[in-house]
Amino acid sequence: MPEAATLCPYCGVGCGLLVEVRDGRVARVRGDPAHPSSLGDVCAKAVHLPPTLRTNERLLYPQLRSRRDSVLSRVPWELAVRTVAERLGQSVAEHGSDAIAVYASGQLTTEEYYVASKLAKGFLRTNNFDTNSRLCMASAAAGYTRSLGADGPPCSYDDLDAADCVFLIGTNTADCHPVLFKRLRRRKAAAPDAVGVLVADPRWTETADLSDLHLSLRPGSDVALLNGMLHVLSREGLVDRAFIAAHTNGWADVERVIAEYPPARAASISGLGEESIVAAARRFGRARRALTLWSMGVNQSRSGTDKIAAILNLHLATGQIGRAGAGPFSLTGQPNAMGGRETGGLAHLLPGYRSIEDAQARSDVERHWGVEPGTIAPRPGRAALEIFEGLATGEIRAIWILGTNPAASMPDTDLVERALRQADFVVVQDAYHPTETTRFADVLLPAAQWPEKAGVMTNSERRLTYLPRLASPPGEALPDAEIVARVAAAMGWKASFAYESAAEIFDEFAALTAGRPCDYSGLDHARLRAASPQWPVPTPAHPGSSRLYADGIFPTSDGRARFVPVEHAEPAELPDTAFPLTLTTGRVRDHWHTLTRTGQAPALRTRTPEPIVELNGADAQRAGVHDGDFVEIASRRGKLIAQCRVTSAIREGVCFVPFHWGRRFGFYKSANNLTLGARDPLSHQPELKACAARLRRAEHPYPQGGDQSPQAADQ
Repeated sequence: MPEAATLCPYCGVGCGLLVEVRDGRVARVRGDPAHPSSLGDVCAKAVHLPPTLRTNERLLYPQLRSRRDSVLSRVPWELAVRTVAERLGQSVAEHGSDAIAVYASGQLTTEEYYVASKLAKGFLRTNNFDTNSRLCMASAAAGYTRSLGADGPPCSYDDLDAADCVFLIGTNTADCHPVLFKRLRRRKAAAPDAVGVLVADPRWTETADLSDLHLSLRPGSDVALLNGMLHVLSREGLVDRAFIAAHTNGWADVERVIAEYPPARAASISGLGEESIVAAARRFGRARRALTLWSMGVNQSRSGTDKIAAILNLHLATGQIGRAGAGPFSLTGQPNAMGGRETGGLAHLLPGYRSIEDAQARSDVERHWGVEPGTIAPRPGRAALEIFEGLATGEIRAIWILGTNPAASMPDTDLVERALRQADFVVVQDAYHPTETTRFADVLLPAAQWPEKAGVMTNSERRLTYLPRLASPPGEALPDAEIVARVAAAMGWKASFAYESAAEIFDEFAALTAGRPCDYSGLDHARLRAASPQWPVPTPAHPGSSRLYADGIFPTSDGRARFVPVEHAEPAELPDTAFPLTLTTGRVRDHWHTLTRTGQAPALRTRTPEPIVELNGADAQRAGVHDGDFVEIASRRGKLIAQCRVTSAIREGVCFVPFHWGRRFGFYKSANNLTLGARDPLSHQPELKACAARLRRAEHPYPQGGDQSPQAADQ
């Protein structure tokens, strides 16, 4: 059978895939050598996509419950859509537009993101539209905007092949973005002495194994390390004063701050040696082409935007931006988190990186959508965690969740479950059931998933790829955009959502990007079937843009980038005598998000069946536990029980737990039983990378009633 080209639906690397379909089903997946982002490479998660499509846990039909204490029953689409439309309308009529919220996903296509955001902000008239990208890349987006004038990573994956210094901070690239890691490993192997690799991470991972210098810093101390490095660069004359003078503002303010971060102070805060900080600074500062990669370890912090400012300060001070092999490069967690930001898929945004608080932006979008002036509210809506806090207090009465599983992925699971129980009305639109979230639904809407629908996604290097429909969805599942359009029609807005195809939706949205930093008004589905360019692509003849800011001009009022002085701030919750450890969470290579998809792949499930607690040997000795013991790790919010891996690969005083397992797999297997809801004041991204915890040996693998289903736990 002939193969069809498409995109992987997992992480933000955006690997091209070749898919073979037999008898209407996906039979085989391999890497696409012609796709410029991955060059034919692929990871195990993509290889094992076929068994995730047709499983016993696919949601096949709309389901509805008449009362909270009744069971979900299959109903016709017409009844499900009418119920959603009537209940949302009732909430608005009785409590106002801000009594409803929509919580969506970075796994939606650009077209689906756009239609859902349009319905919420332009017709339901609520800006309470946010997504799980808030847990992922909100700090990166806010950091880029604050310093450079606009969101958007300025780099390309090709820069990995040109850099002679690669600084990885807050990213376990080997596990989380394995195809990019393999590319970096090839680059290092080809020129081991010429290419320096620096890794800042409290854990020694496979990523750190590639490094020339591993900086095992204390969680939350990134700003101290980065300010200390910049102090050394300034002191030793390794900053680019010509670039600073010509292309930036605010250097003097940063210089005053970094003067207070000599290596001795940076070392005392970060727990590193002074000589390590100096060595890292010199390696970075003497590089001809320095590239910094970061991900959740930086973003998921109550000071995430300040950490990103410190990274950007490092690059602006050395002129390491806008050139091949050089630049600050955030690695996105989801396949279309970038597309979501472009479409206005966060509570403070409108399409084309427009701010909701900008009156001209609101007017432009209202005109494009054909709604009355003043329709779009002038204030940002609630960000992700604020939506669930609003449900818990009763300020929000109804929520529509699309393609995500917040009852497993959000911090402080007890709060999220309480919020969903308290809500008057919960709609969950997903490809799978049951999940931790679907069990709270009053209405379940079955969604098509990869590759059962057509659309476009944008990866971490701003590259747009077209995903064709290659198979029919099972049962009565429908593409998310079609479901949203049906609800809009039932609420009286059929004419504004009368799309015949995803291509038509894309054209409407792309026109809104014209003249914006993320301009891809020169693209349509026809062109994207033939190529995958990087934005900006402002005209049909434009070839795309491999990197941003090559001319040294930034999208600010004066064309200059902004230095932002930042100070070290401790995590919200520090260890103490009662909770002496710092817990950090993250991914493992074989799984992704909350197991709704990878949990359906037998090979991946077999290779990594359970969560583990990773613990330093000195901490294990103090707790009286040994490698392989079951341990109970607790915070002020809850506990988790798992086997312990005692290792020297993690910093003393720190323990690590993967977050993929929710309560559906065992009430005490969820890392988010423990995490807290502190968040960055600018990006509103939660601090998932640090909370205080304690650990003890578990006498029994699970306490009485501990390994129960979430349903049993609720009774």
